[in-house]
Amino acid sequence: MFLTLPTLLTWARIVAIPLIVGVFYLPFDRATCNLIATVMFVVFALTDWLDGWLARRLNQTSSFGAFLDPVADKFLVCASLLVLVDLDRVDVFVALIIIGREIAISALREWMAQIGASRSVAVHMLGKLKTAAQMTAIPFLLYDGAVLRVVDTRLWGTALIWIAAVLTVWSMAYYLRKALPEIRAKVR
Repeated sequence: MFLTLPTLLTWARIVAIPLIVGVFYLPFDRATCNLIATVMFVVFALTDWLDGWLARRLNQTSSFGAFLDPVADKFLVCASLLVLVDLDRVDVFVALIIIGREIAISALREWMAQIGASRSVAVHMLGKLKTAAQMTAIPFLLYDGAVLRVVDTRLWGTALIWIAAVLTVWSMAYYLRKALPEIRAKVR
């Protein structure tokens, strides 16, 4: 199931990474680069919802798609955060928290799956809220301007990315707490 429409949409998020990064090397003014990167990020982020919906609707769910989907999301978020750190729009501490959590929880989930306890680290509402905060903050920070001359996207994006960082730590603590009984049982 490597080439179903839902899987191709997931692959598109991975392909988007160098495109979003590359926008900032184009010979355009900063505002134009910001707008292009923002639109690209939003379009590719929306494929996360669309690929899941299509997979269920077309009965094309697969274990490969279930594996690739969160990987693509993490790549897109982490690459965008690195771009934003480079542009001095995100504090490196925030990026380290978010990227570090993604690596730690991915490793935890892999280990829990190997010991047959993946249910203990199933996706929780905290993780979904964290993702929503990130996916809203990143385009605001990529745009870095005033929408309708009223909404300061850097201000709102910065507030949201810090909220995402707090939710990141909170959700990581939640997942670790849920996994701890299984970890203790296997370590003994």
